[in-house]
Amino acid sequence: MSASHGTTAALNLDAAFGVADKIPNNGRILRNLIQGANYIASHIVHFYHLAALDYVDVTEVADYDGTDPELLKVKDFISRALAAGDMSMLAPFYPRYEGDYRLPKKVAQAAVAHYVEALNMRRLAHELSAIYSGRMPHSVAVEAGGVTSHPSIDSISSFMSKLNTLRHFIDNVYLPDVIAVAETYPDYFGIGVGCGNLLSYGVFDLEANGTNLATRQRLFTQGTVSASDLTLHTFDPNKITEDIKYGWFKGETNEYPLNEVTEPDHTKAEGYSWLKAPRYENTPYEVGPLARMVVNYVAGDPVVQKMVNDILAHFGAGPAALFSTLGRHAARALECKIVADEMVKWVMELKIGEPVCADYEIPESAEGMGLWEAPRGALGHWIKIENHKISNYQCVVPTTWNCSPKDGQGVYGPVEQAL
Repeated sequence: MSASHGTTAALNLDAAFGVADKIPNNGRILRNLIQGANYIASHIVHFYHLAALDYVDVTEVADYDGTDPELLKVKDFISRALAAGDMSMLAPFYPRYEGDYRLPKKVAQAAVAHYVEALNMRRLAHELSAIYSGRMPHSVAVEAGGVTSHPSIDSISSFMSKLNTLRHFIDNVYLPDVIAVAETYPDYFGIGVGCGNLLSYGVFDLEANGTNLATRQRLFTQGTVSASDLTLHTFDPNKITEDIKYGWFKGETNEYPLNEVTEPDHTKAEGYSWLKAPRYENTPYEVGPLARMVVNYVAGDPVVQKMVNDILAHFGAGPAALFSTLGRHAARALECKIVADEMVKWVMELKIGEPVCADYEIPESAEGMGLWEAPRGALGHWIKIENHKISNYQCVVPTTWNCSPKDGQGVYGPVEQAL
């Protein structure tokens, strides 16, 4: 499974098996490093391979007159397709929606080179994770009680080498590219506002004790913030529900996840989505990098505050600009740098030869909850065990939060409101 789901499932079982406060420090740190590598890969992919072509016209490379070997390869690739008049030859750049292309030719050409370089960085981030996760994607090392991998001098050295290469790319390519796009599209700070409510479960444990995931010390903290007042509010997981009135599921309930039953009903007359509608205090909330950065900003995190304030000052913008299309790209890029820099500290805290996992027994009956943050947002798993068997298992994932349909009150989800 993914690093995010794997860690969330492990946290869920930690609680159910009664070992949430017994995770060895090595296990905690290695979970963070595996997840951190996943964040780097995901954020690079999201900007370059999922969003950049909305801003970059790749055909500009046909006029490239420089000496960059990678760009010359792309130029030859594009020129052959243009000469043949067959754009289907240009996959993965085509087919495409025609974008709002404003970047100067030289900037667009450099961005295409960075698109290709980012493919290698994505591979490197997967290799970074696999040092301790066994493989990536679909990591196998994270389990209840900690992890199955042990640190060594060789693994730490390899990890640091790959991580520093990625940090160089983040600092010298990724962040400057996001700024270049933002400078060319300043009006994009005013579109895609969304619901204006942000939620973070917190991620990257900074302590190995404590069973309350809503208060455990984490690099990115738990909380909610609304654009209307930019005030941090305490997070209470008991206020999470999922409304299914407009989802293709049986019934019209609005239940706490562990009390839910998920039964599909594709014939439901008022249904229009295979997603449920997660709500916090019966209100839609956006989750993801923007939520984490704003929650930490309002919580007083000095690193986040300096980064965000510097970006806002660069563009002469106020905090409201964060709630936008470009605000989300900026939040993702800044978060990527924060995580990568913290990973340098974490890997040096590993203790060779010390335990990585706590012992546990499967209980006859128990309940558990795992709350974590995937790169794209708040991720929760809930489990109920009866007679040593799983009697109910429910997940509420980031896409469900962000792309949810209307709820029973007729209130649209965050993406629906942003559009």
